[in-house]
Amino acid sequence: MPSTKRITCFSRPRPFLRRLLTMVLGVTVQGFGLSILRAIDLGVDPCSCLTQGVVSRLGLSFGTCQLLCHLVTFAFVLRFDMSYIGFGTVGNMCFLGYISDFFTWIWRLALPSGFFDRTAVRWGLLLPGLGGLLFGAAAYMCSGLGSSPYDALPFIISSRVKRLSFRSVRMLWDLAFMGAGFVLGGSVGIVTVAVAFFCGPVVAWMQGKLTRCLFT
Repeated sequence: MPSTKRITCFSRPRPFLRRLLTMVLGVTVQGFGLSILRAIDLGVDPCSCLTQGVVSRLGLSFGTCQLLCHLVTFAFVLRFDMSYIGFGTVGNMCFLGYISDFFTWIWRLALPSGFFDRTAVRWGLLLPGLGGLLFGAAAYMCSGLGSSPYDALPFIISSRVKRLSFRSVRMLWDLAFMGAGFVLGGSVGIVTVAVAFFCGPVVAWMQGKLTRCLFT
């Protein structure tokens, strides 16, 4: 993932309202993309993969299980570096999973049963779903209002483990969540592998474009 500017906890950099709206839009689009990826069953991002594994064990909603997983990692962010905490942290940590659940509910109401089981539909929606996930992640990050615990911890780890680059730490972090999610029963597929290995550069490029467009 791209680096984020270190900020004071819950700071309000200018233009704050535009940044806040960008963060809200980003988390919403990210949840929309995630709902499509969950529906087509070609894998999800590593964090959501672990969440799906927890869902299969606890039987709670996806949004609730994702919040529980984030609360565990959030404790480490509180302990080691609170500068990553902001409005974006709350938005992503508390609402992303529930937004995904909301769109999943919409699909069940609006689309015929078995719609996402068709091979052509699944592969046809792969890029829109993945694009929404990555664009949303870039938008919420470029707002500069904090990072989700999942995104913040690789920065914290790499700042303390000097012998490993951030890129290596992030890749190992994603692979660890992907492996744990697989063991617990989460959906591992082409999307999971692609995000684990290639998400960082793509989101960094998108984030740079959005930052120049919205805040410079």
